Amino acid sequence: MTKHDNRPLVLILIIALWLLGGVFVFTSAKAYAANDGSQSDLYQNLQLFNEVLIKLKQNYVNEPSDEELIKAAINGMLGATDPHTSFFDAEEFTDFTTSTKGEFGGLGIQIDKKGDYITVVSPIEGTPAYRMGLTAGDRIVKVDGISVVGVSTDEAIKKMRGPVGTKVTLTISRPGVTDLLDFIIIRDVIKIKSVPYAFKLDNGVGYIRISQFSENTDRELIAALDTLESSGIRGLIIDLRFNPGGLLDQAIDTVNEFIGPNKLVVETKGRIQNSNRQYFTRFNRKAKEYPIVVLVNEASASAAEIFAGSLQDWDAGLIVGKPTFGKGSVQQLFPLSNGNGIKITTSYYYIKSGRCIHKEINDKLLKGKEVTAEEKEQIDKKVKDHVYYTVNGRQVFGGGGITPDIEFNPDFLTNFGMELRRKNTFFNFAIDYMVKHNHSVNRSFTVDNGTFEQFLDYARTQEIKFTQSDIDSTASFIRTSLASEIVGKQYGEQEAYRITLKLDAQFQKALELFDKNRTLDQMFNYANQAAKKGSKE
Repeated sequence: MTKHDNRPLVLILIIALWLLGGVFVFTSAKAYAANDGSQSDLYQNLQLFNEVLIKLKQNYVNEPSDEELIKAAINGMLGATDPHTSFFDAEEFTDFTTSTKGEFGGLGIQIDKKGDYITVVSPIEGTPAYRMGLTAGDRIVKVDGISVVGVSTDEAIKKMRGPVGTKVTLTISRPGVTDLLDFIIIRDVIKIKSVPYAFKLDNGVGYIRISQFSENTDRELIAALDTLESSGIRGLIIDLRFNPGGLLDQAIDTVNEFIGPNKLVVETKGRIQNSNRQYFTRFNRKAKEYPIVVLVNEASASAAEIFAGSLQDWDAGLIVGKPTFGKGSVQQLFPLSNGNGIKITTSYYYIKSGRCIHKEINDKLLKGKEVTAEEKEQIDKKVKDHVYYTVNGRQVFGGGGITPDIEFNPDFLTNFGMELRRKNTFFNFAIDYMVKHNHSVNRSFTVDNGTFEQFLDYARTQEIKFTQSDIDSTASFIRTSLASEIVGKQYGEQEAYRITLKLDAQFQKALELFDKNRTLDQMFNYANQAAKKGSKE
């Protein structure tokens, strides 16, 4: 029997399945007693879908694959929803459901699809991608020479992951840089530590970096707080910049550390009744007797926004930095037949003050749709028009994302500085330097003029072109970055990270708040006065 001889059987099967679907729709319509005609419309549209499918099977120039047609239909259907609702085949579903274990093989980047491009949201600290200098906003156009423009996020992840120790070449399009950039990265086991850095600063203020909210975030945070508090800190900076979010229960339990038990943190609201839930803190924790500043930026998302917004709503911390991303939708996983699965947006997050975290314009951008300047202006105005209040009556703003109490702008790296990082110049020079100096430097090491000139000579051998003006504008960055790499080689990543904070304009501005204000109430008053003046730091 030839291939075409199977067609009548296939068509009978399809029609039979459609009829079963029709029975299901009819039964559902009776069960729900719908009076608005919506079930009838669904029945008619399914009939139309069936007609198209049959005509394709009968008349298309080549024999179409049933599986490919159905998957394309499913993905097309989901295209009418938000960018976070997606279908997984069996392999993808398995990968997705195991990706929150806290350890996997890969490069160490958080990515998302923006338009046709797989875009770096944030490199994960301490990973190969982070060390190589990939940065937020980089567009990945090729993986090992194969274009990934237009592919799904999951497909791109598959191409980038591989055996530990193997190489992968990412070709990057970077805003402001004309030529494409190649990064050759060696895959490694990616172990995600939620609190990679926690230490006491020279002025007595504690610093905690939360990179994401995963399985052990609350335990890591408690351990860091216990150590810092036992050392007698006079204040605390919690850094949530570039934190893409993570597990909701971990966001709630970490908020618990600062507001105590039986407090509403967040609630979800959706169309279906069981999507509407309230989440409260559960544990007794001692009140913090020092002021707390939370640093956020445009890449702080989801659970990070719940944490920051909740501390703001409960007047437990001052939020500074830039307005957050606005990812406040809730997804639920549903297993399907044959190992497949689907992730569906079922509700939105609302924090204590009543603010919805979700910024709908992001859904439009993530689906590659154009957003005009007028639309952006209207959305910014909408945020300021939606006024809410904290538990102590402070005014805060809604409309998507978390608006800081005080805005601090970051410093931007020069093209010369970006090129030095992209070519791994600091890392490679530091290795040679440590070999020449018998792997021994002081913890207080600084880059003298001789070492500075040696570094510039090394950069020239890497075919990096620069002018005296480039050197003058990037000198501080070079000296600090080089000191960070060299000290880190001997004393570890945390010591290296402490040095890099000297370059961090937002962090330095946040640190100054503790010199101007001794209590959190004083910080709130300071922020209120700045808001009345309409000033931005």
